[in-house]
Amino acid sequence: MNLLEELEFKQKWLDVENMLRERFGKKPDMEAVLYLIGINELGKVPEQEFTKEQKQDLMHIATCALLAQSGYYEYAGHDKEGWPHYDLKETPPAESLQKQEVLLKQHIIAYFDNAE
Repeated sequence: MNLLEELEFKQKWLDVENMLRERFGKKPDMEAVLYLIGINELGKVPEQEFTKEQKQDLMHIATCALLAQSGYYEYAGHDKEGWPHYDLKETPPAESLQKQEVLLKQHIIAYFDNAE
């Protein structure tokens, strides 16, 4: 990423954080953003609070949905409980944690751009 691309990326990420802060009253961390996207992909809010395992599943669903934008995963359908499932099509690059976070942030930015 050149300097201009990096500045644009940082501004777009700041815009996403600000949008979520305005909507939910506080700045979300990456886990919270993935959790929210997972709930959105699930398409329903439960009558009772999610278990810890379900919250982890929601973050996994979000990651799959995000990386499906680049062809790493493909939507495979919903199970009988209504949870979405994805098939791995191509293993994402095994980069450093920092590069993995940038990759996710780029996909989150695109996710919210496409939602508007």
